Formats: sequence, structure tokens, C-alpha cells
Amino acid sequence: MATQTATIDSQVHAYERNSPERPWHGTLQGPDEVTGDDMVAAMDSVGVDGALLVSPFSMYRYDPSYVLEVNAKHPGRFGLIKPFDPQSESVADEIAEWAATPGVVGARIMLTGQTYEADDPGISRILTAGAQAGIPVNLMCWESLPLFSELARRHPNTQMVVDHVGMIQPFVQPALTDPFSDLAQVISLAAYDNVVIKISGACTLSLQPFPYPDIWESLRKVFDAFGFNRCMWGTDWTRAVEFLNYEQGVEAFRVTDQLSDAERSVLMGGALEKIYNWSPNKG
Repeated sequence: MATQTATIDSQVHAYERNSPERPWHGTLQGPDEVTGDDMVAAMDSVGVDGALLVSPFSMYRYDPSYVLEVNAKHPGRFGLIKPFDPQSESVADEIAEWAATPGVVGARIMLTGQTYEADDPGISRILTAGAQAGIPVNLMCWESLPLFSELARRHPNTQMVVDHVGMIQPFVQPALTDPFSDLAQVISLAAYDNVVIKISGACTLSLQPFPYPDIWESLRKVFDAFGFNRCMWGTDWTRAVEFLNYEQGVEAFRVTDQLSDAERSVLMGGALEKIYNWSPNKG
């Protein structure tokens, strides 16, 4: 008897209120607090089986202690990802240790807002270590798509993931006037076999209300270039909170007639299971 593909969100965040015990380094757009319990409740309310829980760089920098706590409390619901510091001389060892940690599925590099070059030794160490550890490396790469392209060329054995459709996405209203201006650059990344893409936060690129019908023409070009087996739906919850609630971020991809049932199944979980070699277990 065939089993139904799990619904998996490719990127969510969870965090505690700012406190002396675990102080924030900065802020991420969203509520004052979205705990692991809150995130699980939101997922359960709309039938999302699991999610990739990305430790929020804005708040916790390179400290994954909170996502590890969440995973311990909700085993099997989250695959864990944390950002790494390219300036750390021991980053290769750090990634090896991280990859061996229960629940871990990936690493992350923050390119956006930085001035890295393609030959940066720290970036190279992270990408090489990711390949050696057998985990995908996610790259936040808004406005850094040419750099991403060169890194993909230099590291063909590393599974590299484009975060958030590779597009600049707004944190607060109003919406961007030309949200898909970088579409051609994003599509060009499909030429690299080691590159996959998160269709995360895409609803914030819409200029129309739910169910955001104006995103599909551009997204279809991404799907056609990469193929659905290399595309992973996600909400980027909680960053998207000023534009939509969690249910809308999920249901927009369920109610649209722009996806066949087979495409929807792959996009909303099937591809992710294979790319990250991870499936949720609700117990």
C-alpha cells in the first residue's frame, strides 16, 4: 500500500524572547517569541508533518543551542540547520561535529550583506567540509547570485541550496515593485547539477492578496529550469509574518491550480526528503 508523501516546510525559525540567559545579537522580523512549541502547534494546525528548523543568524549568530533544545523536546519533527562562521579556523571540524549531531541535516552560509570573494578560504572550507560530511550547504545569497554561481562551479561535489528563491524578499510592507527582477540570474544556477533551490518565502513576493496568483508565472520558470526534484517549498516562517500567516503560506500552494497533484507532492516534501536524506517522524 502506497504511503502519502510527508508535507515538509523547507525553512522555519524558532526562538525565545530576548533574555540575559540567551541574548539576541540582533533582531529578525517576526513576533517577540516563537518557541518550538509554537512552531509545532502551527504546523499541526495545518497538517505540516515536519520542517527544517534554521537557527536564526540575526538573533543567535552561530549558536545552535536553542534549536538543539527544540529538537530534544520534539524529536523527529525538525531537521536542524545552523550558520557557520567563515572566519573560524576550525570550521571544518565544527561542521564534522555538527553533521554527527542527532537531527542535523545541513549547514548554512550567510552571503547576503557580506563582501566575500569566490576564493575566500573560509567559504571554501565550509563547502568542502559539507561535501565531506555529506550534508547540503544552504546559502543566503540575495544580491550575491554571481558569487553563488562561481562557488557552485568551484565545488561541484557539494550539494548547494539556494535559500528563498534567490530573490530579495521584503521584511515589512509595502511589497517590492519588481520582486522577480533577478529571475534570470536565479534560473542560470540550474545549469549546475549540484544546486537545488528553496521556494521559501515566495508568497512575500506577491503584489496580490491570498492566494497570491501573480507569483506562479515566475515560479513556473524556476520549476521548468530546475525540475521539481530540485525545488522545495517553504514558508520562511516567521520572517514572513508581516505579509501572511502560517496557514496562508501553506494553503497557497495547496489550493493553486498551477500545480498538479504529483508536482505538489514533490515540491511540498518529496524533493526535500531526497535532498536532505531526512523525513519527519511524528511518533
